[in-house]
Order: sequence, then structure tokens, then C-alpha cells
Amino acid sequence: MTRFEQFLRERKYLGNISERSIEWYELAFKWLNNESPDEPALKDCIIRMREGGLKPRSVNSYITAINSYLKWSGSSLKMKKLKAEQKVLPVYSPTDISVFVHWKPRTRCERRLQVIILALADTGTRISELLGLRWQDVNFDDLLITVRGKGDKQRIVPYSLELRKHLFKLQQQSKSELVFATRDGRGLGRRNVLRDVKLLCKKLGVKIPERSIHAFRHSFAVNYIRKSGSPFLLQRALGHTTLDMTKKYVNLMTEDLSAIHERVSLLAQ
Repeated sequence: MTRFEQFLRERKYLGNISERSIEWYELAFKWLNNESPDEPALKDCIIRMREGGLKPRSVNSYITAINSYLKWSGSSLKMKKLKAEQKVLPVYSPTDISVFVHWKPRTRCERRLQVIILALADTGTRISELLGLRWQDVNFDDLLITVRGKGDKQRIVPYSLELRKHLFKLQQQSKSELVFATRDGRGLGRRNVLRDVKLLCKKLGVKIPERSIHAFRHSFAVNYIRKSGSPFLLQRALGHTTLDMTKKYVNLMTEDLSAIHERVSLLAQ
């Protein structure tokens, strides 16, 4: 067994990480030729990733994975992340969300898709967490759902009265333990949901943002901060392990900065 395989085995069975995380580590290790790399080998790894067409953000993602391996292996080395362009977070506007709310689905699949979209926007959960949700995890009385996030960690997330109406109607038609299931009771695939969301956006005239599914999570978080929500409570709602991960949402959007500037500008006085 190679050291890479041993690392992944321990992360899987001792760290209890998901299969998607395992795949992420495996992709990162494809760029690392040596299981006991020295500093030149680590620099060469980054150069090859860049020559391979990876953007700084993608490189930094793999650097995080490789650094975890280096720490596990007892190495004193640590790869330094690249300076990445800080892009404005892709989000759906309140008007876009309103379009999804007022859309009138005609089929069972369309109704299921609408509830998925509304749940993503209303709770800020990850799509993987939502697709794993079971009816026993939905508390209709207290407006709470229990989701399982990264590392199989559970957290309780509140939801709105509006979403409860949609969930209740969906439950009346459901014959599966899963909230969002296929006709034969199996779990939905993330790629199929991504495809359906993009097709629906085109149908309804909604501009498709980058990372179209994850953009609902961004939208939830940005709106939470705009409405003066606590960053600490937002951290819990999103399931972030540290507040640093939540700070990116505290950075105001460009239109927010423009609106504030108009009020404080000395020339506008």
C-alpha cells in the first residue's frame, strides 16, 4: 500500500470524509509525483498545474489537499497558496428568487425541482446535504431540518413558513424516505439537478450565474448579511468550521458599496 493510499484510507475511515472529498484528494495527488516531496518537487507541482491550464483558485484547492497530506506524513514543508483574483460572488437576485417562487410547475418532476430550488435559497444548505435529506429529518412543527454536512456532521437549520407549504405538499405525493427522490425512490444525482436548474433558468429568463447550484447558497448568505444577520449565526447555518470561511460573505457586494458611497460622498452632500 502506498502512502497516498494509506492517507486516504485513514481519512475515509478515521476522518469519516465523503466520497467526493476522497475524489478531490485523488485528483490533487495526480499532480504530486513524489510521496515524499522536497521543496523543488512542490514548486514543480504548482508549475505543472499552471501549465496544465488550472486557474489559481483550482490550484489553491489542490494545495489545501496536498498540505493536509504533508502534515499527515510528518513533513515540515507547506505549500504556499497563489494569489487569486477575488471575484464577486455569483448570486441570484431577489427578483430571480421571486420568479422561482411564483413559477407554476405542471409535472411531478417540475414540482420537485421547484422545492429543491426554494430549499437551497431558503436554508443555504449544500446540494449534497439537501439531496440526502429524509422526511424523518424534517420538523414541520418547529420549522427545522437536520442535515448531514461534511464529515457526516449533523446540524439543525431553520426554514420558513413558505418553504413548509411546499415541503408539505411534496410529502403528500412522496412514497420514499428521501425528501427528493426519483419515481422509484432512489436519490437524485447532483448532475441531473444541475442540468434541470440550468434548463429552468433559460425557460424562465433567469440569468444563469457561475456555479448555478452553489449560487443559491451564496445568495442565502449574502442576503443574510444584508439583513444584518450575525456572522456567527451564519457560520452555524452554513456549517462552516471556522469564521474565516464565512468572512467572504461579510465583504459587501459592489452594488452595496455604491449605495453606501452615494450616502456618504462629500460631493453628494
